[in-house]
Amino acid sequence: MRQSHISVVALLVALAWLAPSPGEGAPPHRPNAVNAAATGADTVNINTADVKELMTLEGVGRRVAEKIVEYREHHGQFQKPEELRKVEGIGSGLWERNRTRIVVK
Repeated sequence: MRQSHISVVALLVALAWLAPSPGEGAPPHRPNAVNAAATGADTVNINTADVKELMTLEGVGRRVAEKIVEYREHHGQFQKPEELRKVEGIGSGLWERNRTRIVVK
């Protein structure tokens, strides 16, 4: 009987070791979290956001954020959020994942 307890403990340790660490894999489920996009608290104004703020958009790394700022400097402010699609590196998938957070003011 003792051998089976040791096997179970070994299995649990092995599974814990293989489990993704925090920050890896899917985000944790937060049942009481309020959808920030729905409240407008987490929107990004693409006419005023700096590189760091633009990088808070899902899928936007430093280089794409820099391209957004460069585009804005060369072409002027965005008139509507959809114009962000004109920036190199902003594809339909990235747009769809972030469209509720992107605003122009």
